[in-house]
Amino acid sequence: MNSKYQPLFEEFTFKNNAQIKNRMVMAPMTNFSSHPDGTVSDSEIDYYVRRSKGVGMVVTACTYVTPNGKGFHGEFGGDHDGMIPSLKRLASSIKEQGAKAVLQIFHGGRECPPELVPNGETVSASAVASEGSENTPRALTESEVNDIIKAFGETTLRAIKAGFDGVEIHGANGYLIQQFFSPHSNRREDRFGGSLEKRLTFPLAIVDEVQKVVRTSAKEPFIVGYRFSPEEQSTPGITMADTLELVDALSNKGLDYLHVSLMDFWSAPRRGVENTKLRIEYLLERINGRVPLIGVGSIHTADEAINALSTGVAMVALGRELIMEPDWVQKVQDGKESEIVTTLSKKNQNQLVIPDPLWQAIIHTPGWFPVVD
Repeated sequence: MNSKYQPLFEEFTFKNNAQIKNRMVMAPMTNFSSHPDGTVSDSEIDYYVRRSKGVGMVVTACTYVTPNGKGFHGEFGGDHDGMIPSLKRLASSIKEQGAKAVLQIFHGGRECPPELVPNGETVSASAVASEGSENTPRALTESEVNDIIKAFGETTLRAIKAGFDGVEIHGANGYLIQQFFSPHSNRREDRFGGSLEKRLTFPLAIVDEVQKVVRTSAKEPFIVGYRFSPEEQSTPGITMADTLELVDALSNKGLDYLHVSLMDFWSAPRRGVENTKLRIEYLLERINGRVPLIGVGSIHTADEAINALSTGVAMVALGRELIMEPDWVQKVQDGKESEIVTTLSKKNQNQLVIPDPLWQAIIHTPGWFPVVD
């Protein structure tokens, strides 16, 4: 291995003493490939096995914590105890390859397709549709909000019972947790909405509930992370300044890591702060060493990964790149980084062990991947 890439392969120990073998993480990516009843499919298991051998940690695609939180066709469930055998199968398949298995837990809120949720009724912080959507969700009652907070804890308990090494709270990408933090989707006037501080109530309550379950039920070190998106395009919407307040609050919660959701690791802020530093630099400055940060976003080559790590992030996540190149980590370790594949050939679905639903999404979504014939 080229010695300049050695930092990517240093072990990392979380504050709870859980340890991963290197600084490379498989980012959570929806694969649309579970059975309609929410159980994990064989093709999904094969997909994860193919990508879990090199990285230190795998964060799974999101799993819904309540029936009205299912956000995708082919999403696997964690909303009741009957799902534990399915979750156990997924956890063990990842861990057997030598990676830590982290279950991403989620509620889609107003972004759920109506046909996937009970009675076709989508819910959110307030009765405000997403920009460009004709589907207006119903505002959750305060009692229902409390039930969803509890559901995040219950799904965490199922993750523990299934043998996962941790959970990642999905507070990013415009789903329910972000909907409560956003001034676009949260127009509430109770304790869950209004000021920025009140809009933080729901995300922080979920962190508290998940951590409570871990304290009382996990017998071994169990990782709890939180993923967030730094900005929204909508007005009103989350600004970079808002996110720095969120990150500040999260950094004091004793989490094992934060995970920023970015399409481009090197992107600049859109609004709310001076455009003099990268988003990742603002985040690291505000975190100030209180909690490890995972960076992600259009990282393809070994040089890009080591440059990202050099900013001060604790770990680097690969998403689309691991779909195109499942052997990314091994190639860097073996000094074959020049052989890393950064495009997707339409002929290589079987070789790459990509399930049909994910493959169809890839080839029918222009610009999502650099696809060659």
